[in-house]
Amino acid sequence: MNEAFSSVIKKLISSGDIAEDLLKLNITDQFLSDDSHGEAPLKRLNAAFLLMLSGRSHPLFDKAASYIEDRKSDPRWTERAEFYLQAVGDIHREIEGACSLDSDLGRRLKELSLLFEDGRAPYDGMETIDRVRTVFFPEGVGVSRNREELIRTLRDRRRIKITRLNPVPITDPAREVLFTSNVLLTLPPEGTDIGSFDIGPSLREHLMDVFREEQLYWYDHPVQIGVEIEKNEVVYGLRGLAEALRFEKQRGTVQASSGLNCILSVSVTHRGLQSCAKEYIEGELRKAKGTEDLKVYIFTEADTTALVEEILAPVARRFLGYDGEALLKGVFGVDGEYGRHYSFLKAVTALWQVFIDPEVGAAFKIDLDQVFPQSELVGETGLSAFEHLKSPLWGAEGLDSDGDPVHLGMLAGALVNERDIGKSIFTPDVGFPSEEIRGDELIFYSTLPQALSTEAEMMTRYDGDPLDGCNCCIQRVHVTGGTTGILIGSLRRYRPFTPTFIGRAEDQAYIMSVLFREPPPYLRYVHKDGLVMRHDKEVFAGEAIKSAALGKTVGDYIRLVWFSLYARALPWPARRTKALLDPFTGCFISPMPFTMAYLRLALKAATFFENRDERGYELLKTGIGRLRKISGVTGGNPGLVKDLYSREKEAWDVYYDALDAVEKALKGNDPFAVKLKKRAEEIVRGTRIEIEA
Repeated sequence: MNEAFSSVIKKLISSGDIAEDLLKLNITDQFLSDDSHGEAPLKRLNAAFLLMLSGRSHPLFDKAASYIEDRKSDPRWTERAEFYLQAVGDIHREIEGACSLDSDLGRRLKELSLLFEDGRAPYDGMETIDRVRTVFFPEGVGVSRNREELIRTLRDRRRIKITRLNPVPITDPAREVLFTSNVLLTLPPEGTDIGSFDIGPSLREHLMDVFREEQLYWYDHPVQIGVEIEKNEVVYGLRGLAEALRFEKQRGTVQASSGLNCILSVSVTHRGLQSCAKEYIEGELRKAKGTEDLKVYIFTEADTTALVEEILAPVARRFLGYDGEALLKGVFGVDGEYGRHYSFLKAVTALWQVFIDPEVGAAFKIDLDQVFPQSELVGETGLSAFEHLKSPLWGAEGLDSDGDPVHLGMLAGALVNERDIGKSIFTPDVGFPSEEIRGDELIFYSTLPQALSTEAEMMTRYDGDPLDGCNCCIQRVHVTGGTTGILIGSLRRYRPFTPTFIGRAEDQAYIMSVLFREPPPYLRYVHKDGLVMRHDKEVFAGEAIKSAALGKTVGDYIRLVWFSLYARALPWPARRTKALLDPFTGCFISPMPFTMAYLRLALKAATFFENRDERGYELLKTGIGRLRKISGVTGGNPGLVKDLYSREKEAWDVYYDALDAVEKALKGNDPFAVKLKKRAEEIVRGTRIEIEA
């Protein structure tokens, strides 16, 4: 099969109609370009890699292989040359293995190779593109030409026949729902005059010390301490939530005296920021005004560690006879990859129900660059945000399109971009892209299935037969980081989590951990039509988002690798997982993830180079470093990922078993449990910020 693969790559990158019309790249010219200055050898290394993948029949194969070998002896390029040589070997092994496990993939690859070799594949638009995608990106095949049909088909696949609505739905969201969100916090840029910041002297002095620390974590566009109030995402999001609450009070949905509990996880780039995060955020909210109705609790890694050491581990030892402290510290926290804080923001609400307030019944996560457009919600749906949360669909039981019983214990809403809300709240936040593709978009173009699932899932309205929102609804697979909720009873029953190695699309990964957990009913998201938040990220974070674009692109490659290995590690067949998660989430589950990641990186960089865009060099430096690391860690071996998943599942089982045990003990007034409850209350009370000066 490697011969067929090489012939396909050769045809795609060699001069001729297909290469020029599909990829719109000239890899030969890039390889033969001058490399006597600066970082130019990196461009030639990248082109040489693609030429080597074309096989020995390519006239430049030997020259390309020699070029990479020669660069190995130059200390400036050793690591990158070794990466490309390793990638060639990884790809050949992965292609052979994938085709031996999936004969249909092998057949499609062989057919594409023969089509190209026989000269029967002149460029003829989407038909040729789709023939290539049958091998590399089957989730994108036919989307552009059969859009409406595929939307209807996907919506039918997501259909749920309701067998029982929730008999005890949420009735008082302000009282029963814990709102959660994450804050990413970092230092101001080096060279910034901290003396000009409107902060206290102790905080200013502390920041000077933190500047001398090593940076531990990197996040996409985190909040920089010292940023103007108007550009501070924390202030923006909490003001929006407080405004939504005031609207509900005026509407009479909640009592005039109601407050709102909001739990924030604060993930920091430097350890020293843990101890000053509360002081900083508290000060900014006091200056900003407008959030006084919120009861805001801030949890850093230091706070989660205290909960493990002083509450959870003692409970596990006393009531479970198990020393789970190390396991719990590994999963219950907020620093590190995004999957860690995402799981925490769900799991902490179960702890809250046991130790702080047994009347809370649900968690609802928002992103801080999103707000509830209350007037538009009422105008177009007749319901406010909190009224949508009272739907008896949340917690309903039903049968999916395969006849399997499901429990709709999770809730998912939708987003509308700020620039589009004037049209309607039902304007998709991701539209169908142009098929004027280039480079890597030929073999992977996730915006296509993303737009498809946005239309089919997020834009569904319960306004007719059979989708009436009472007897029939749809489940959601494509969800966003915010605008999602879970009933705490469902959380404690099913125990979903996002593994700590997931650093991208942590929201999509969350349900995978329990997707087919036996016995049924299976836990699923219910789509709540009309529950829409306005996405304002471009209003105040546009520049930061642009500057993080390359990191996000590389993160997309890493996501493809982790999701693919994770799907294989779960205790049910990967094909079953992918079948449900297709087309969008599932397109990141590939039988050849490293091949796809390496090819996407190389072709994207080549596209930059073709446009004389210097970002190609930065993309390769970042991408090679991160892919080299993940390849070294996993070796492409799902066995390691399976071990990681099993260990984290065990940790979360300890967590929820401990909560169940101490809850039972508290009902019996066990002195040890009562003492721990008081200490838990003290720790939580210490995380609350005082907004009113």
